[in-house]
Amino acid sequence: MFYVCQMNDGKCYVEGVVKGEQYEGKRIFLVPINGPKTAEYVDSMEITNGKFHFTKDFTKDTMQMYQILVDYHYRKGLQPLLIVGEPGHVHVTIDSISSAGGTRQNDSLQAWKEATEKHGQEYATYNRTVGMLRGRGMMEQAAKIEQEGREYHLSYKRYSRQLAENMKEGALHDFLKEIFPLTYKRKMPDGTIKTFDADTNEEIAE
Repeated sequence: MFYVCQMNDGKCYVEGVVKGEQYEGKRIFLVPINGPKTAEYVDSMEITNGKFHFTKDFTKDTMQMYQILVDYHYRKGLQPLLIVGEPGHVHVTIDSISSAGGTRQNDSLQAWKEATEKHGQEYATYNRTVGMLRGRGMMEQAAKIEQEGREYHLSYKRYSRQLAENMKEGALHDFLKEIFPLTYKRKMPDGTIKTFDADTNEEIAE
């Protein structure tokens, strides 16, 4: 049975399908990214007719990120999926490449997920090419490709930060801000704490 979403009732209705008859009757879990992972906070149910559903009431719960996971004994070949718990109707597909959408934050999260997977593949290609060129002693060409790779990686980080800003306040905003900070702090050998630019690794004078 699938629920019909009442957009203003403060609830998140997660409706999902799991690809593969071998998962019939197995348990699937909705696990909060933050906080305890106890039965009080983790929802679960059996996959029936290849489907599952969860409901979170955000008049009682805090909106946050969740991970959807099949029982660890059976999850091989299935990609875990992050979703944003927010009022609305979230459609989920659990497969070798999982996906979600249906609400503003989850549509944006899915777009970011796809961009992240593309970035990972292309950035790995840059790194393999640099290694190959260095192995052949072609240092000038390797340096050029390495710089292109850095610029490509930086453009991905900027995209992710801009997406966070577009989301303004919310679970996805907080999630991306934590992953892609503008600065970071490092404890030095003398015990002092210094701040560095997260993109250039250069020290920022304070």
